[in-house]
Amino acid sequence: MNTTRRLWIGLIALLLGGFGLLLAVGHELYQQAPPIPARVVAADGSLLYTRDDLELGRRVWQSIGGQQLGSVWGHGALVAPDWSADWLHRESQAVLEAWAQAQGAMSFAALDESQQAMLTAQLRPLMRHNGYEVRRDTLVVPDERAAAIRQVAAHYESLFGDDPATSELRTT
Repeated sequence: MNTTRRLWIGLIALLLGGFGLLLAVGHELYQQAPPIPARVVAADGSLLYTRDDLELGRRVWQSIGGQQLGSVWGHGALVAPDWSADWLHRESQAVLEAWAQAQGAMSFAALDESQQAMLTAQLRPLMRHNGYEVRRDTLVVPDERAAAIRQVAAHYESLFGDDPATSELRTT
Protein backbone atom coordinates (compact mmCIF):
# COMPACT_ATOMS: atom_id res chain seq x y z
CA MET A 1 0.00 0.00 0.00
CA ASN A 2 1.43 3.37 -0.96
CA THR A 3 1.85 6.31 1.43
CA THR A 4 -0.93 8.42 -0.08
CA ARG A 5 -3.49 5.64 0.30
CA ARG A 6 -2.48 5.10 3.98
CA LEU A 7 -2.82 8.84 4.63
CA TRP A 8 -6.30 8.87 3.11
CA ILE A 9 -7.36 5.88 5.20
CA GLY A 10 -5.92 7.56 8.29
CA LEU A 11 -7.77 10.81 7.52
CA ILE A 12 -11.06 8.98 6.96
CA ALA A 13 -10.60 7.02 10.20
CA LEU A 14 -9.80 10.24 12.07
CA LEU A 15 -12.87 12.02 10.67
CA LEU A 16 -15.17 9.09 11.41
CA GLY A 17 -13.80 8.77 14.93
CA GLY A 18 -13.98 12.51 15.57
CA PHE A 19 -17.55 12.87 14.31
CA GLY A 20 -18.57 9.71 16.16
CA LEU A 21 -17.20 11.18 19.38
CA LEU A 22 -19.00 14.49 18.73
CA LEU A 23 -22.28 12.65 18.16
CA ALA A 24 -21.87 10.59 21.32
CA VAL A 25 -21.05 13.64 23.45
CA GLY A 26 -23.93 15.59 21.86
CA HIS A 27 -26.34 12.77 22.63
CA GLU A 28 -25.16 12.67 26.25
CA LEU A 29 -25.54 16.46 26.60
CA TYR A 30 -29.06 16.23 25.19
CA GLN A 31 -29.93 13.51 27.73
CA GLN A 32 -28.58 15.62 30.61
CA ALA A 33 -30.42 18.83 29.62
CA PRO A 34 -32.73 20.23 32.28
CA PRO A 35 -36.32 19.08 31.75
CA ILE A 36 -38.96 21.58 30.70
CA PRO A 37 -41.89 20.60 32.94
CA ALA A 38 -45.49 20.59 31.78
CA ARG A 39 -46.39 22.66 34.85
CA VAL A 40 -44.62 24.65 37.55
CA VAL A 41 -46.74 24.82 40.69
CA ALA A 42 -46.37 26.12 44.23
CA ALA A 43 -46.55 23.66 47.11
CA ASP A 44 -50.08 24.93 47.80
CA GLY A 45 -51.07 23.76 44.30
CA SER A 46 -51.37 27.16 42.64
CA LEU A 47 -50.15 27.23 39.07
CA LEU A 48 -47.14 29.43 38.31
CA TYR A 49 -46.29 28.46 34.73
CA THR A 50 -47.14 25.93 32.06
CA ARG A 51 -44.85 24.56 29.38
CA ASP A 52 -46.66 26.85 26.91
CA ASP A 53 -45.75 29.86 29.08
CA LEU A 54 -42.12 28.77 29.12
CA GLU A 55 -42.10 28.25 25.34
CA LEU A 56 -43.71 31.66 24.83
CA GLY A 57 -40.98 33.18 26.98
CA ARG A 58 -38.37 31.46 24.84
CA ARG A 59 -39.96 32.76 21.63
CA VAL A 60 -40.23 36.29 23.04
CA TRP A 61 -36.60 36.12 24.17
CA GLN A 62 -35.49 35.06 20.71
CA SER A 63 -37.73 37.61 18.94
CA ILE A 64 -36.04 40.52 20.71
CA GLY A 65 -32.59 39.14 20.05
CA GLY A 66 -32.10 37.97 23.62
CA GLN A 67 -29.29 35.68 22.54
CA GLN A 68 -27.30 38.83 21.76
CA LEU A 69 -28.17 40.58 25.04
CA GLY A 70 -27.07 38.00 27.56
CA SER A 71 -26.87 34.34 28.33
CA VAL A 72 -29.11 31.74 29.90
CA TRP A 73 -27.52 28.95 31.96
CA GLY A 74 -24.08 30.50 31.36
CA HIS A 75 -23.94 30.02 27.58
CA GLY A 76 -22.31 33.14 26.20
CA ALA A 77 -21.54 34.64 29.61
CA LEU A 78 -18.35 36.20 28.26
CA VAL A 79 -20.43 38.41 25.98
CA ALA A 80 -23.16 39.68 28.32
CA PRO A 81 -24.83 39.05 31.70
CA ASP A 82 -26.22 35.65 32.60
CA TRP A 83 -29.94 36.31 33.02
CA SER A 84 -30.57 32.99 34.79
CA ALA A 85 -28.04 34.02 37.45
CA ASP A 86 -29.74 37.42 37.70
CA TRP A 87 -33.13 35.72 38.17
CA LEU A 88 -31.83 33.38 40.86
CA HIS A 89 -30.11 36.26 42.67
CA ARG A 90 -33.30 38.35 42.64
CA GLU A 91 -35.36 35.35 43.75
CA SER A 92 -32.96 34.64 46.62
CA GLN A 93 -33.04 38.27 47.69
CA ALA A 94 -36.85 38.28 47.64
CA VAL A 95 -36.98 35.17 49.86
CA LEU A 96 -34.47 36.66 52.31
CA GLU A 97 -36.42 39.93 52.45
CA ALA A 98 -39.67 38.07 53.12
CA TRP A 99 -38.09 36.00 55.89
CA ALA A 100 -36.54 39.11 57.48
CA GLN A 101 -39.88 40.93 57.44
CA ALA A 102 -41.57 37.86 58.95
CA GLN A 103 -39.11 38.23 61.85
CA GLY A 104 -40.17 41.85 62.30
CA ALA A 105 -37.20 43.51 60.59
CA MET A 106 -37.63 46.29 58.06
CA SER A 107 -35.36 44.47 55.61
CA PHE A 108 -32.73 41.76 55.36
CA ALA A 109 -30.01 44.43 55.55
CA ALA A 110 -31.45 45.63 58.88
CA LEU A 111 -30.76 42.26 60.51
CA ASP A 112 -27.55 41.74 62.42
CA GLU A 113 -24.78 39.63 60.89
CA SER A 114 -25.66 36.43 62.77
CA GLN A 115 -29.33 36.62 61.74
CA GLN A 116 -28.32 37.24 58.14
CA ALA A 117 -25.98 34.23 58.25
CA MET A 118 -28.73 32.04 59.70
CA LEU A 119 -31.23 33.03 57.00
CA THR A 120 -28.62 32.65 54.25
CA ALA A 121 -27.85 29.13 55.51
CA GLN A 122 -31.58 28.30 55.41
CA LEU A 123 -31.80 29.68 51.88
CA ARG A 124 -29.25 27.31 50.31
CA PRO A 125 -31.23 24.07 50.64
CA LEU A 126 -34.44 25.87 49.64
CA MET A 127 -32.92 27.13 46.40
CA ARG A 128 -31.08 23.89 45.62
CA HIS A 129 -34.01 21.55 46.22
CA ASN A 130 -35.06 19.64 43.12
CA GLY A 131 -38.85 19.52 43.18
CA TYR A 132 -39.25 18.00 39.72
CA GLU A 133 -41.72 15.10 39.78
CA VAL A 134 -41.04 12.92 36.77
CA ARG A 135 -44.34 11.00 36.85
CA ARG A 136 -46.44 14.17 36.87
CA ASP A 137 -43.96 16.11 34.69
CA THR A 138 -44.38 18.89 37.24
CA LEU A 139 -41.97 21.12 39.10
CA VAL A 140 -43.19 21.84 42.63
CA VAL A 141 -41.60 24.82 44.37
CA PRO A 142 -42.04 25.75 48.04
CA ASP A 143 -44.50 28.55 48.73
CA GLU A 144 -41.69 30.96 49.72
CA ARG A 145 -40.07 30.49 46.35
CA ALA A 146 -43.42 30.77 44.57
CA ALA A 147 -43.97 34.21 46.12
CA ALA A 148 -40.45 35.24 45.14
CA ILE A 149 -40.95 33.89 41.60
CA ARG A 150 -44.08 36.02 41.24
CA GLN A 151 -42.16 39.06 42.48
CA VAL A 152 -39.23 38.53 40.09
CA ALA A 153 -41.60 37.80 37.20
CA ALA A 154 -43.32 41.13 37.90
CA HIS A 155 -39.91 42.83 37.83
CA TYR A 156 -39.07 41.42 34.40
CA GLU A 157 -42.60 42.09 33.16
CA SER A 158 -42.15 45.74 34.12
CA LEU A 159 -38.93 45.82 32.08
CA PHE A 160 -40.13 44.00 28.97
CA GLY A 161 -43.92 43.87 29.27
CA ASP A 162 -44.80 46.77 26.99
CA ASP A 163 -42.28 45.99 24.25
CA PRO A 164 -44.16 46.27 20.91
CA ALA A 165 -41.82 43.68 19.39
CA THR A 166 -43.18 41.04 21.75
CA SER A 167 -46.90 41.92 21.78
CA GLU A 168 -47.55 40.01 18.55
CA LEU A 169 -46.03 36.83 20.00
CA ARG A 170 -48.14 37.03 23.17
CA THR A 171 -51.41 37.15 21.26
CA THR A 172 -50.68 34.05 19.20
